[in-house]
Amino acid sequence: MRTLIRGGSVVSAAGSGSADLLIDDDKVVALADPGSHGWSAGADHVIDATGRYVLPGAVDIHTHMELPVSGTVSSDDFTTGTRAALLGGTTTIVDYAGQERGGGLLEGVERWQARAEGRACADYGFHLMVTDVRPDTLAELGTLAAAGVSSIKLFTAYPDTNYSDDGRILQAMRRAADLDVMVMMHAENGIAIDVLRAEALARGDTDPIHHLLTRPASLEAEAVERVVRLAEVAGCQLTIVHISSADALHAAVAGRDRGLPVFAETCPQYLWLAIEDLPDGFDAARYVCSPPLRWRREGHQQALWDGVATRRVDAVATDHCPFTWEQKQAGRGDFTRIPNGIGSVEHRLDLLHQGVADGRMSPARWVEVCCTDPARLAGLHPRKGVLAPGSDADVVVYDPAAEQVLSADTHHMNVDYSVFEGLTITGRTETVLLRGQVVVEDGTYVGTPGDGRFLPRGPSTAS
Repeated sequence: MRTLIRGGSVVSAAGSGSADLLIDDDKVVALADPGSHGWSAGADHVIDATGRYVLPGAVDIHTHMELPVSGTVSSDDFTTGTRAALLGGTTTIVDYAGQERGGGLLEGVERWQARAEGRACADYGFHLMVTDVRPDTLAELGTLAAAGVSSIKLFTAYPDTNYSDDGRILQAMRRAADLDVMVMMHAENGIAIDVLRAEALARGDTDPIHHLLTRPASLEAEAVERVVRLAEVAGCQLTIVHISSADALHAAVAGRDRGLPVFAETCPQYLWLAIEDLPDGFDAARYVCSPPLRWRREGHQQALWDGVATRRVDAVATDHCPFTWEQKQAGRGDFTRIPNGIGSVEHRLDLLHQGVADGRMSPARWVEVCCTDPARLAGLHPRKGVLAPGSDADVVVYDPAAEQVLSADTHHMNVDYSVFEGLTITGRTETVLLRGQVVVEDGTYVGTPGDGRFLPRGPSTAS
C-alpha cells in the first residue's frame, strides 16, 4: 500500500519545510517538493496535511506499564498505556523490565514481554532494571544485549528494594562498557534520604508534602556527581534519568564538559509542575513521584527549560507510572507508603509543543528532543525518530494551532485524575501512522491492540 501525505510542513531535527512524504507499505520511501513527482496518481491513500506539521512518531524512552511497586501495580497496562501514547503522538516506548532479587536478567525481560506481546498498541522495547548485581548477572549481560536489550538501569535510591552500592555499580558499569551497553541511572542518595524520611515520621510529619521535603535537590546532585565519576572510571556511557533539579543537571553537564559520554533526561512534570502548585493536605499525593517536584522559586524549572532549549538536556521522557486515587490512599497517614508516579505518556508531545508556542524552542528542537535524540539514545535511530528513506513509516500529523484543555474527563490514560487538570495548551495530534498503518484518525484511535511490535535495540548512537 502506497500512502501520500501532502501539503504539510515536514519537521525534523534539522529544520522544517514544505514537502510531500511518500510511504510504501511500512517504510518511508521519499520526501520531495510539494507536487513535484505526481505521486497522487499512484497512491492508494492520500492524507491532506495542509496547515499541519508532519513529524516522525515520538519516542518515549522511559515508561513503567504494569509496574509492581509498593504492594500494587501501576494502573496503565500495555494496552491502555500504549493506546494513550499513540493518541498523543508517541509511536514507540522503551519500558523498564525488572529483575527480581535473586533472579536472572532474561527472566525479567520474559515477564515483561508476556505482558506486552499481543497487547501493545505501539512499538516497544525494554531496558532492564538490575537490582541484584552478582557475578552470574554480570555474565548474563552479554546475553541480554544480544537479545536486543542494550541498556540497564541502576539505582542509588530505594535501599530496601532496588539500591546498589558504589562497588556493585562500578562492576556493572565496567561490564556495560565492555558490551557497549548504556547505563541508565536513578541518581538520588537513598541512604541519606531514608534517614530524613524516618526523622520526619518520628516528628509526626506524615503528609505528602514531606515526601518532597525529604528528597532535597542537593542529594540528587550529590548522587549524579558520584555516578558520573564512577562512569568515568568504568568508561561506560551514562544517562541520568528523570533529572528534576538545576543542581542535578549541572552535575551531569559538568561530566559532559569533561568529554564524558553523559546524557541527561528530564520529564514534563519537572518542566510544568512545582511544589508551589500542590494542594493542601493529602490531595498532594497525586503529585508524589521520585525524584520529587521542586520549588519554582529556586529556579529549577527555568534551568531545565533552558537545558531543553540548549541541548544540555538530551531527551524529554515521561517516567509514566500512574496510580489511581484509590491506590494513592495507601499512603494516608504515612507519606512513605504513597505509590510514587505520575501519568503523562499521552501529553508529552503536547506539553513540549507548548514550549514552541511560548517561544522557548524551535519546532526542530521539539522534534529533536521528543523523537530523534531519544531514538539515538535508545539505539533505535535511524529506524525510529526520523522521516528518511528506509525509516519506519511512523508519522504524526500535528495541528500546531489547535487548542485543548487537559483533563481527566478527556484523557485516555487509565487514571482518574490529571496532574495537569485545566491546563490550556496549543497543539494537538490529529493523525498517527504506525509503520504505515493509520492508527489514530482525527484524534480517534482506530488501531488494534497487538499492533505494537517488540524492537530489539542495538548500541546507543548518541554522541
